[in-house]
Amino acid sequence: MNRESGMNRESQPTWAAEVRRWLHPSYVWKRLRHNFWPKMLSLAIAVVLWLVTTADRRANVEQGFDVPITIHDTTGGSERRAVSNLSAETVRVTLSARPDRLRELTAAKIEAMVDVTNLPEGNFNRRVTVTVPSDTALARKAPDSVQGFIDTQLSRTLPITVSVATPPENSLPRYTVVPSEASVGGPSRVVSAVKTLIVSPVSLEPGDDREVNLIALDSGGKPVENVEIRPASVTLRRIDNGSVPVKALRVTLNDPPANLKVTAQSLQPSTVRVVAAPELLGRLQEVAGNVTYHAGTYTAPVQLQLPAGVQALEEVAVRLTVTPTARAK
Repeated sequence: MNRESGMNRESQPTWAAEVRRWLHPSYVWKRLRHNFWPKMLSLAIAVVLWLVTTADRRANVEQGFDVPITIHDTTGGSERRAVSNLSAETVRVTLSARPDRLRELTAAKIEAMVDVTNLPEGNFNRRVTVTVPSDTALARKAPDSVQGFIDTQLSRTLPITVSVATPPENSLPRYTVVPSEASVGGPSRVVSAVKTLIVSPVSLEPGDDREVNLIALDSGGKPVENVEIRPASVTLRRIDNGSVPVKALRVTLNDPPANLKVTAQSLQPSTVRVVAAPELLGRLQEVAGNVTYHAGTYTAPVQLQLPAGVQALEEVAVRLTVTPTARAK
């Protein structure tokens, strides 16, 4: 016990002396000068080795790619599912790699995937998983996640409606469409909004035909997106010979009863095209129309008073605002 205590007491001054020695600048400078050039050589070798081993990392640069987002869904069941209303169709992927490696890359070699397997129908928010090519590293991606809507897949078959440019007054073009109907597929809530399939408006000469795309419209006449139309295009052919005895005539209305006054009226359309023999058309300047009047603001059909041998090509309606006269009150 006494011997160990004595040894501890002897080591304490030695350790303290060593600390005091390193606190003197002259001693530090002496130690630095000791074997100075071998030390410098060792330091130089270490720096060179570090530069060599980290050359690839230091030479890397970054480049961004716009990558389309793909949906992965292996949910079982008899009904097919579809994803719509994605908050982003592409993700900005920034890769880090050597310049020569990045120059040979395209967005098609990068995969950005959202897995919705076994998610319930409705809204979702999922992270985007990015798979990068070899010899590259993912630096960042934006957005990190996307929102969307999962719905069942629906397909409907609809007839095709011809939509063409307004023809001249003296023509009555006729068309055929092949095929005459097409199917619309996609998420059920989107497909259910489709009311009409029309051809893209075109102007054809008699006997001409053209391949035209189909457009899906809702009940308000607005295009419906995120649906698949099969076939996407049809053949539109004009089958009439050209000019026919057609003439556009102004429509005049009968007067209202004495106890009513028309304060506003708007014919839809303001003129009507009629077909008749050329000599009869030459004598016609306008068409009389009858409408039933009552107080209020309303839209009423117009009964056209056509001479024998004359046929109207459009139906006419009128928007009326009718008030009682002062005498009627």
